[in-house]
Amino acid sequence: MEHKKSTDFILTKPLIFLMAVVCGVSVANLYYIQPLEAQIAVSFHVSQNAAGIAAMLTQIGYALGLLLFVPLGDMTERRSVILRMLALVAVSLLIAGLSPSYAVLLIAMFAIGLTTIVPQLVIPYAAQLSRPEEQGKTIGDVMSGLLIGILLSRAFSGLVGSAFGWRTVYLIATGLILVLAAVIRCIFPTSESHADTSYPDLLKSIPGLVRSQRPLRESALNGFFMFGSFSAFWTSLVFLLETPHYRMGAREAGLFGFAGVAGALAAPLIGKAADQKSPRFTVGIGVILSTLAYLFFSFFGFHIWGLIVGVVVLDLGNQCGQVSNMARVQALGDRARSRNNTVFMFSYFIGGAAGSFLGTLSFQNFGWYGVCAVGLAFQLAAILIHFLVYRRQET
Repeated sequence: MEHKKSTDFILTKPLIFLMAVVCGVSVANLYYIQPLEAQIAVSFHVSQNAAGIAAMLTQIGYALGLLLFVPLGDMTERRSVILRMLALVAVSLLIAGLSPSYAVLLIAMFAIGLTTIVPQLVIPYAAQLSRPEEQGKTIGDVMSGLLIGILLSRAFSGLVGSAFGWRTVYLIATGLILVLAAVIRCIFPTSESHADTSYPDLLKSIPGLVRSQRPLRESALNGFFMFGSFSAFWTSLVFLLETPHYRMGAREAGLFGFAGVAGALAAPLIGKAADQKSPRFTVGIGVILSTLAYLFFSFFGFHIWGLIVGVVVLDLGNQCGQVSNMARVQALGDRARSRNNTVFMFSYFIGGAAGSFLGTLSFQNFGWYGVCAVGLAFQLAAILIHFLVYRRQET
């Protein structure tokens, strides 16, 4: 089958919707584990803290995948890279679902993270095809799918895991990825590269991009701390719900994902606001909202309504930050679009891995208030970076 090149392809609303679905289905692989940690701990006879390591390894693997594979979008045809990554992640998901030991599961989780980079190839591609004045809105539209995928992945894994066991979640996920690969192969256009360089030189150029672009440095630092606080909550939530205070489990932890969907649907509006005002302005709103969410968790975390309100505010704040930071990064130009995205998302998910680990560790040692302290510490750092360190306005 002959495919149109991106230069001949019009970015239509159905294609944007398809890109959003691709992002949502593929990014879900990173989050299935969060409501399932307690089940996995029981299944392999390990501690809750050890189960938290599996979630951390997934995010570390993803960060490394961003660093090693996403830059290929600047030198090779994106559609072929996407299809290869989907094949690898399908194998990793299958191994996770069939893993005979916890050690094998840890390796599979790291591999899942390493190969689930498809959204970070799709988003720069969507930005490249957009008109400059609509770039923020397009990114917001595509990322709404990604964010809804993140939220619904927890609901899906919590409900399916509760009914059929955690292994079934990963076996179903394998099938979804294979279907996704078939759709992409038939519909996605081929793309053109902008970098006339070798792969080693491409990687060597990344530190120079960080040094020369202030908005990239600021977005990367902001993303590190905001996603760190976001991950600390979601990784620890299932442990709070299983305490005698709530007596709930994976199913209820997954259902909390629905509470954040309303916030995720606001992503296109956030992107539009970033086009009209400035992305940095909406990043600041995100910082404030995420901090308010942790104040809710601290004071009202042992009331179900407090958790629900906090989840909506936290997800909305995180989306303000991620969509707006992504708009800033993608506005830096075509030639290094994938590498700039690599820098931002690498920092973003290293922050997520740190938040997952520290959140689980703090819950084990200090309970729910320890998790809140971690989240507030991350948010305080985000406040200092946004309003003090980088207080001079720059879009």
